[in-house]
Amino acid sequence: MMEMSKLNENHKLLASMDGSWNYTIKMWMNPDPNAQPQQSKGTATRKSVMGGRYFVMDVIGKMQMPGQDGKMKDMQFKGMAVEGYDNVKKKFVSSWIDSMGTGIQFSEGTYDPATKTFTYNMEMEMMPGMKTPVREVIKMTDKDHMLLEWYENQGGGEKKTMEINYTRAGKK
Repeated sequence: MMEMSKLNENHKLLASMDGSWNYTIKMWMNPDPNAQPQQSKGTATRKSVMGGRYFVMDVIGKMQMPGQDGKMKDMQFKGMAVEGYDNVKKKFVSSWIDSMGTGIQFSEGTYDPATKTFTYNMEMEMMPGMKTPVREVIKMTDKDHMLLEWYENQGGGEKKTMEINYTRAGKK
């Protein structure tokens, strides 16, 4: 058990993303393939916890959502991830919660050092009985930039529904 609790290069890799980030997000929520994506901005703060075994990311932003009257309005968005590398599974693991739902998303993934890319897989259930396979790809373009792409398989094949560009705060 002591051996399985040791930190390794995978934990150091996750620690390299600690810090404050600004992000811009694009979401393709309209079924019309020609519709422009919704865009918004926010901030994310990542920090290590439990001696560097896990990493917590707090996200704050605004997004356009329909109000009770059906008209689009800015809504505050909050989210939180807990990430780590599981030495037993030999996989990266992550959980996600946010202010837009009541479920907890769990995912497992791998890292490709040649492309500096994490690939996570999960299954979402936004509505009862409607399970959607999801693939999340996070590319570390350099120490100050990350790109997250979110792909959903909605029965007719995989479709990119979200893209988040992160820039370390204070960098361009």
